[in-house]
Formats: sequence, structure tokens, C-alpha cells
Amino acid sequence: MSSRFLNGCVLLLFALSLACASKSEPQQTQLQQPPQTPLPEQTHVLRVCADPNNLPFSNQQQEGFENRIADLIAREMHARVEYTWWAQRRGFVRNTLKAGACDVVMGVPASFELALTTSPYYRSTYVFIYRKDRKLNIHSFDDAALRDLKIGVQMIGDDFANSPPAHALTNRHIIQNVKGYMVYGDYAKESPASNIIDAVARGEVDVAVAWGPLAGYFAKRTRVPLEIVPVSPQIDQPFLPFIYDISLGVRHGDQAFKEDLDKILQERRQEIESILDEYGVPRVKAGMKEEG
Repeated sequence: MSSRFLNGCVLLLFALSLACASKSEPQQTQLQQPPQTPLPEQTHVLRVCADPNNLPFSNQQQEGFENRIADLIAREMHARVEYTWWAQRRGFVRNTLKAGACDVVMGVPASFELALTTSPYYRSTYVFIYRKDRKLNIHSFDDAALRDLKIGVQMIGDDFANSPPAHALTNRHIIQNVKGYMVYGDYAKESPASNIIDAVARGEVDVAVAWGPLAGYFAKRTRVPLEIVPVSPQIDQPFLPFIYDISLGVRHGDQAFKEDLDKILQERRQEIESILDEYGVPRVKAGMKEEG
């Protein structure tokens, strides 16, 4: 399985379509178009490429944790944040970062090939989500109970390409009891990515598998208490990882800017951790269990 596929699939709401989404570009509606001419470099502006409807990561009201982290970085730079809003689908990087409309993308995999990436500022994992009143105690893709439960997974694109959890279940011949939820959801609605978490809360599925930041945020906002458990194994052999380092992405060649961001991320690590805690983002340290 290619690194490009994995880089796309981890983000779920960001660059999935770069590797495995539909062949047609979605229509951009009610979104600010990027400027035709890049701004001068020294404007005391941190120009961020972001999705206007992508909680818990970002939205146009700047309520996401990536919005909060961008604000923190801008303060350290004695700058203000200026957004180029663009739905994070096929062509997102081409129409924003590569077009010179903005200078940094929040929340890309550390190995993301389309940008120069900073040092990671958090490490998260896919998780199992189920209602606490079900007392399922699911921790592993190898749990025999998964063969008898209705399982929700996120599907990518209108060709229903598989996400990493779907691959893990397929590898174990767990297919008939799996229900797919489009990773983009209904973009016309607020917080479209919450569809799979809502399905767990309603009892539409018994358990779901989703990217940790997404699950942690929406689980805190459901009326029914939900259990969130990091998936096991961390890497499904021969090579299907479920834990990823997340970085900022800048244009290839912007080495000095990247180093400035690295310094800020290191110096403000404690504040970043507090933001991630507030949004319920589960984190995993190398060789350690989930935290946060």
C-alpha cells in the first residue's frame, strides 16, 4: 500500500481525495476564492489555508482547534491570521498552498508529500467508539465480538474507496456486518463529519472506527455517553498503521519559514497540548498508550 494512500486516508477530512476520492471535482460554493496575486512576504500576516466547515479542525467561525493553534502561532509571530477558505477535497493544495494564496496548511501527516512539513505537534490514533451502556469492551480488530456487531466505518469518495479501518476489517473477512459512512458527510450541513459518531449514539451501529480527533470532539457533544478506545494493533501487518504524527505543511523550499514554525511549536507545546485537551483529541506517544 503506497505512502500516498496512507497520507490521504489518515486525515479523513483533509487530503483524502488527493489519493483516493472521487474522480470529479466537487463544486465550490459560497467559499472565498483565493487571490490571484500572492501577498508580499513581510506583511505580518499568517496566511492559513483551511476548510470553512470542517470541525473539529476548522470552520469559518474559527471554532476549530486548528484555528486556535493558528491564532497561537500568529501571536508568537506578532502577526494576524488571514484565511483562504477552500473545501478540503481534490485540488485543495493546488488551489491554495501551491497557488500562493496562503502559506501554511494546518494538520497534515508528517510524511505528507505535497508539502514541506514541520516537526509533529501531536500524534493521534484511530479509535473504536461505542455507547458506554453497551459495555462492549472492544480494544482490538482481532476481537471475536466484531464478527457479530454492526460496525461503522468511513468511506472515501463516490467510488467507496476504503479507509484504513475498512481495510483492517476486510483483511479479517469482516464484511457483511460493516456499514459505510461517507467521510465528507453532507457538506451543506454544519459539522458534516459527525455523521458516523451520531450513528453510534443513535444505535444505528454498535461500534464505529474513526480518526481520534474527530471521535474525541463529537463524542463529548452527544447526549449518550460514548466510550473511546485506541485501536489495536497500532500497525496491522504487513504495513497498515493506525497511529500518525501530525504536522504543519508549507511550500517546498520555504525552509526558513518551516524552521520558524518548528521553533514556535516547540516553545508553545504546553499551550498546544491544552488546546488539544479542550477538544478531546486523543494523543499517543511513541511506545506508550493513548493520552489526552
